[in-house]
Amino acid sequence: MRKEVYSLCFMCSVRCPIKVTVEGNEVKWIEGNPHVAGMEGSLCPRGMAGIGLLYDHERVQSPMIRTGPRGSGQWKKVSWDEALNFVADKLKAIIQKYGGHSVVLGERTQLSTHVSKTFLRAIGSPNHFTHDAICKGSVNTAGRSLFGYTDAQMNFDYGNTKHIVMYGRNLFEAIEVKAVNSLMKALENGAKLTYIDPRVTITATKASRYLMIRPGTDLALNYALMNVILKERLFDREFIDRWAEGFSELESFVQQYTPEWAEKETGIPAHEIVSLARELGQDKPSVIFHFGYRGAHHTNEIYFRRSILILNALMGTIEAKGGLFIKKGPGEVGGKPARKLTEQDLPKVEHVRFDKVGTKDFPLPDPNHGVGQILPYAILEENPYPLKALIAYRFDPLMSIPDTNQTKRALDKLDLIVAIDINYSDIAWYSDVILPESIYLERMDSIQQANGLKPQMFLRQQAVPPRYDTRPGPIILKQIAERLEVDKYFPYNTMEDLVRWQLEGTGFSIEDFKEKGFVAYTDKQIFWDRKDGIKFKTPSGKIEFVSSLLENAGFESFPAYEPVSAPKEGEFRLIVGRCAQHTHVSTQNNPYLNEIVPENLLWINDKEAEKLGIKTGDLVEVSSEVGSGIIKAYVTDMIHPESVFMLHGFGHESKLATRSLRKGLNDSLLIKNITDRIGGSPAFHDTFVKVKKS
Repeated sequence: MRKEVYSLCFMCSVRCPIKVTVEGNEVKWIEGNPHVAGMEGSLCPRGMAGIGLLYDHERVQSPMIRTGPRGSGQWKKVSWDEALNFVADKLKAIIQKYGGHSVVLGERTQLSTHVSKTFLRAIGSPNHFTHDAICKGSVNTAGRSLFGYTDAQMNFDYGNTKHIVMYGRNLFEAIEVKAVNSLMKALENGAKLTYIDPRVTITATKASRYLMIRPGTDLALNYALMNVILKERLFDREFIDRWAEGFSELESFVQQYTPEWAEKETGIPAHEIVSLARELGQDKPSVIFHFGYRGAHHTNEIYFRRSILILNALMGTIEAKGGLFIKKGPGEVGGKPARKLTEQDLPKVEHVRFDKVGTKDFPLPDPNHGVGQILPYAILEENPYPLKALIAYRFDPLMSIPDTNQTKRALDKLDLIVAIDINYSDIAWYSDVILPESIYLERMDSIQQANGLKPQMFLRQQAVPPRYDTRPGPIILKQIAERLEVDKYFPYNTMEDLVRWQLEGTGFSIEDFKEKGFVAYTDKQIFWDRKDGIKFKTPSGKIEFVSSLLENAGFESFPAYEPVSAPKEGEFRLIVGRCAQHTHVSTQNNPYLNEIVPENLLWINDKEAEKLGIKTGDLVEVSSEVGSGIIKAYVTDMIHPESVFMLHGFGHESKLATRSLRKGLNDSLLIKNITDRIGGSPAFHDTFVKVKKS
């Protein structure tokens, strides 16, 4: 019998609404949910490859316990009872000897993250972190410093914009389907796209203006744009007078940063900077300065991301059609959101976090996500205390945290590594036990509270039964909790139980999701009144150019710009990024996607390559202070001569993922583990590498 199931994709973190066509427990087709505006049935390559994941025989098919040394590939297949008892017994011994705070759980943010946080609180640990901090911690902090909102609490009205500016936000390759569709319509209707990047990406080819900026100098460009906007009075004076604090301090600060000064730093002609500022001034307030998705480039990342948000404020884009808006929740229309397990009366945890977030050492990053790249240092230095167990929940520290060799040294000190995963990832390969999770097509999941201009709730509905001996993550965690005798905080036995518990008090039921996959609290867009209705969450209730968050923690709101030094002779600044076919480190072994993009290449400027005797297809050795590896070269004039580039997520070591094994080079082997100590992001683009023909 043929049926259609409305669900949510999880081939990346965007969670696009999908329609799954099923015949006799077989998935025949996946497409975008046609009932969702902006999807129109479309889906990206990764979303389509969900069928390949479902039927992949190289998925983890049953619980596994390691029998040889870590990374040896010696495993035994076990029952769920044996695997769960193994994990629980190990955790009991560790908690008894070292305390619950010696356990850390890192995960790729997902719909059931509230379950993971509850599990740790139940055992007495504060040590939950997500990949969000490693991806965009400084963007989060920047948003809070100006508006009181995180980046996740804001979004863009792509469809109505007149001009969008993107700094390396390669939207047409790191795809959000709804955003791409909306932006394409805006461009077709005459909107302009300015794209700024040291490399010509697919997004650059869609731009009406592309600027090949000198890597690391985006902040200089933004200071110069502010200089012109303020000098020529191009800003939205009425909006700034009503909503901004610290304007005079900002105006005084940027006077020194002229377009002529920025030209020398960025390589972008002064007249281009002036022209861009004037165009934006004409198009305001329906303009967008995109604050980015991965905001983890440099150690001053917080100030670059703040500068983007300041430009939005100067143009008066906040709560304007075609600008930046603050997401609205169900409370705006008298509704209630879905409950989370973390709202229970959970045990209080006295210990500081492993990353010291929330202390004087690291006061500003968001404790909801932590700072994951501190993990290797915390383990190796036993500071602030010994860590003894890691639960890696679809998060791979070996490929996601910079300096893989350092991370391995840290993991070797742990008494227990548990991987909850769907693939034989590198961390699963290196773990002591693998607990296989059912993929998103095989399970119901926690409610997605989708706040926005129209607050909604979505439900990931199970399309087919699990193909292998796998279980949903929240069930796995509950079953470990049972063995640790803390299961009273998990009031469910099935995923349907959990969802029904979440929906209590909302006025909605599971059955309401069957027809379209979502429910809406209102059918009208909610924009706040720009004259008197914007609810900024800063202490002042306004946009804080001079930030109380920063200043109270002892940091400047406007530090003097520090010039970016060029690489030494024979060195290059390594930059990394993504493509449309792969998600982070998790899809390289997918049978469909691997066939399209099987490995990464090193982009190198043609003139620099000629000096080194390198041609396209040559094997080259890339080395840094922390590691080295071999990769094929791609010689092109479409990258700045100071940089080399590679896709993130390749060079896997897990021998049970045969398609991706040793294909390309793991960028985390090369990148130093250094951090923006104010904002919280790692500095992925502050490593210099040497390149030579292999």
